[in-house]
Amino acid sequence: MPDKRRYLKGDHIRPDPIPKNVRIETLVDTFFQAYNAGRIREAAHLYTKKMLQNDVTVGLSITGALTPAGLGGSCVVPLIKSGLVDWIVTTGANLYHDTHFAIGHTLHRGTPFIDDIQLRDAGVIRIYDILFDYNVLLETDAFFRKTLSAEEFHRKQMSTAEMHYRLGKYVKEREKKLKLKYKSILSTAYDAGVPVYTSSPGDSSIGMNIAELALNETGPIIDVTADINETAAIVLQAKRSRGKSGVVILGGGSPKNFVLQTEPQIQEVLGIDEKGHDYFLQITDARPDTGGLSGATPGEAVSWGKVDPQHLPDAVVAYVDTTIAFPILTSYALHKVGKRPLKKLYHKRNEMLELLIKEYRKAQKRRSKR
Repeated sequence: MPDKRRYLKGDHIRPDPIPKNVRIETLVDTFFQAYNAGRIREAAHLYTKKMLQNDVTVGLSITGALTPAGLGGSCVVPLIKSGLVDWIVTTGANLYHDTHFAIGHTLHRGTPFIDDIQLRDAGVIRIYDILFDYNVLLETDAFFRKTLSAEEFHRKQMSTAEMHYRLGKYVKEREKKLKLKYKSILSTAYDAGVPVYTSSPGDSSIGMNIAELALNETGPIIDVTADINETAAIVLQAKRSRGKSGVVILGGGSPKNFVLQTEPQIQEVLGIDEKGHDYFLQITDARPDTGGLSGATPGEAVSWGKVDPQHLPDAVVAYVDTTIAFPILTSYALHKVGKRPLKKLYHKRNEMLELLIKEYRKAQKRRSKR
């Protein structure tokens, strides 16, 4: 008969009353006991106890309309400033909508139960229960077109990280001129040297405005191959410097695949000996059996070489709404860890690429001898 004690080692389920003004760490550690609350607790512990060690390089992928809901300023910005995120892959839409706030516009709480035909007639845009003036789009478009028409962008080929870094300087200037308390993802990443990538740069209003500039033979030329190699170089550098690589994935989609494909790029395409990311934390409400999970489960990711099989126990997926779980995770990390030294990876891109190229050349030689 199996020893039942091996199955009953976990902490007791405690049905204690929640006290008044409970601190976030007490709420998560004591009262998030089972089901997806239990997964959020496990995710918080993985993030703060393992992923946020100084030798771990943490990538964050962001999918879904999170910044219109304020999660750019409330969550992403504090994580960047505190050194709790080292590089980012996001949809262009999140950066675009985040910039609304940075150039002085407002978005409003509303309701999803409203007549959209009437909204269209009134010139109001709806993102579920978020409402804002149509002119916010037009003025944000105008800001990006004017900024991206500057000489430093003119027909220059660059990665999205370089483009976003340069944009961050202009967004920061606008925030300062308007004397805003709000700090955007782009301006904060600029100050912190955090590279920000967009895996599908044409799939957003920023990309659409770049396309308009291209018709007039101005604006930047986005080099998507540079994005692939730069992100792979970030992960390789993390491993070769005797450190580890971890990913925090909000939702799925192209950004999720992009942070995870760094390992297949290193191993499968470039032929460099590697084993996969060490830590995997995902918050999602999608299911793998419908094909909507975008890269599926950590176990499936092992079969691609995206996750190190030896570190599969260090993988947590919480199937819960990101807009609920991400603020909890952010607050918990800020309380438990506080700050880490900034890695400023944007400024180390050339150094990291040199290492990638060096290891790639070695792998090529090994291939040719087979």
